[in-house]
Amino acid sequence: MDYAKVAGEVIRYVGGKENIRSVTHCATRLRLQLRDNSLRNEEALSDVEGVKGVFLSQTQFQIIFGSGTVNMVCDEVLRQLGNLDEAQQAQPEEKKGNILQRFVKMLSDIFVPIIPAIVAGGLLMGLNNVLTADLINGQSIISLYPQWQGLAAAINLFASAPFTFLPVLIGFSAARQFGGNAFLGAAMGMIMVHPDLMSAYQIGVGEAPVWNIFGLEVAAIGYQGTVLPVLAVSWILANIEKRLHRVTPSWLDNLTTPLLSILVTSFLTFIVVGPVMREAGNLLAAGITWLYNTLGALGGAIFGLVYAPITLTGMHHSFIAIETQLIADSASTGGSFIFSTASMNNVAQGAAVLAVLMLTKNDKMKSICSASGVSALLGITEPAMFGVTLKLKYPFYAAIIGSAAGSAYLAATRTLAQALGAAGIPGFISMRPDHYLDFAVGLILSMAVSFLLTVFFWKKNHLEEEPQKAAFLKGQSAQAAPAAVASAAAGGMEEILCAPVSGRLMPVSEAADEAFASRALGDGIAVDPENGDICAPCSGTVSMIFPTGHAVGLTTEKGTEILIHVGIDTVKLNGESFEILVKQGEEVKTGDLLIRADLDKIRKAGYNPQTMMILPELENASVEVFPKAAAKAGEKALAIHRK
Repeated sequence: MDYAKVAGEVIRYVGGKENIRSVTHCATRLRLQLRDNSLRNEEALSDVEGVKGVFLSQTQFQIIFGSGTVNMVCDEVLRQLGNLDEAQQAQPEEKKGNILQRFVKMLSDIFVPIIPAIVAGGLLMGLNNVLTADLINGQSIISLYPQWQGLAAAINLFASAPFTFLPVLIGFSAARQFGGNAFLGAAMGMIMVHPDLMSAYQIGVGEAPVWNIFGLEVAAIGYQGTVLPVLAVSWILANIEKRLHRVTPSWLDNLTTPLLSILVTSFLTFIVVGPVMREAGNLLAAGITWLYNTLGALGGAIFGLVYAPITLTGMHHSFIAIETQLIADSASTGGSFIFSTASMNNVAQGAAVLAVLMLTKNDKMKSICSASGVSALLGITEPAMFGVTLKLKYPFYAAIIGSAAGSAYLAATRTLAQALGAAGIPGFISMRPDHYLDFAVGLILSMAVSFLLTVFFWKKNHLEEEPQKAAFLKGQSAQAAPAAVASAAAGGMEEILCAPVSGRLMPVSEAADEAFASRALGDGIAVDPENGDICAPCSGTVSMIFPTGHAVGLTTEKGTEILIHVGIDTVKLNGESFEILVKQGEEVKTGDLLIRADLDKIRKAGYNPQTMMILPELENASVEVFPKAAAKAGEKALAIHRK
């Protein structure tokens, strides 16, 4: 892949450098904050090499590239942009969404950057379990090979460090997110886990030391492995710091603001905030664990069923705080069922995609399935969900049912994770060794149910013929609606399509929209319309109507697919100026009226009404266009020659 070319196209199709506020990435997605989201060209972006899907989440525009690729693309985008101005980066985002959505986004922004450190610790913990667990005839590896004890001890230290000093990581990330100095946040985290404090892991084992501060006795207990206390403390620290910046003279600011911020926040932490939030975190973890254990298999099935839909909303990021608490306090909670459920969900999505890979005859679909299916089995599901299962709908249903089946079994057997890691087949290393067998059964159950149901739904619903297929191939669920037209063949012309509207008819390569003109969406024609009467270019079936009425798909008796797209960027009109006159599944004849568009309103709104008729899935065929300065609807527009 030419990453420089891909990055250049991304920058170009999101509105240019001037429209980009910030650029980041997660495991699979390039995340862009744009100044004006209406300037993005999703159609063109969907056809950029390596792009598996695009979508807008609240104010953030996300482009799915997949694991590994997204890192290279992001680096190249940043290189081509140069260093974004600090003022530009720091510009506050517009607050959108309800309180819950903003809260979830806040948690995501805090925890996503520190996930690699937590995952590294979790995987090292799993490796330590392999070395120390009694796996070989009731004996551990280090008991059989004593010379490895030093290695195991070192790995155990490496594994526990991210959890022992978790407040430092969270303090840094949270303070930055709340608008404070990230290094002051890290300093507060260090104070909360200082070695002179009694470790939080020793609560109940020994008596905690006490500070006598003017007659007030304060327990000197640390906050190792906690989450809620440091979140609250970071918020308080950031707000104190920001207020002090506003009232402190500039010549004194650098000296007194950090001092007072740390001093005041530290006393509040150990006297009030820390103890209250520690108890709240313990109650939350204990409550969730009790609920999960009480409902048993039913609770596991419900959580497994809804995990993928929750992931689509982004709310799964809110689980990170809870899961981290469960893992850090595994001595009392037993571990995390969230990781186990996530593993069932991921392999179920992967199995559904592999079933599609086996069933489909489309080469491009096979290519995407082969990569995204394996990726899902290894723990990264975005390419599988956004690129395959959601587009075909029924495989998604099969996957969530498979996830429910596997999660129900794990809940019934109380199989919990002792560490974080890659949620999928590699998840074994995050489980207790004595849970390996149950975890394996859960994985097999999830994959088998998902795979078999996908095969069943595929054959029952004839998914290869579904209109979603063209949307799948173009990486978008809206603009690439498939359709086709077939007419009588003569003189080697197997299919002839008529003009869908009167006006100047030209090859699509001359279209005013670059995405259509590049033929990235398929070959066809463009028409500068004289009126807004959009007619059927052939006899066939209405296979899809876009909700905003600006596009319609047809399928012919011969199976050729057609997309009629009225106007350029007219999806932004949200249905204004369009009247839909047919229904999905309705049989139509050549010349039947499909859509009535108000061209004057379209032009007044600033959009070009040029209409495209595209063949999005034409294979092993060539297209012959019959351009005309003043074509009439119903006149011959193009011929399809089969090879």
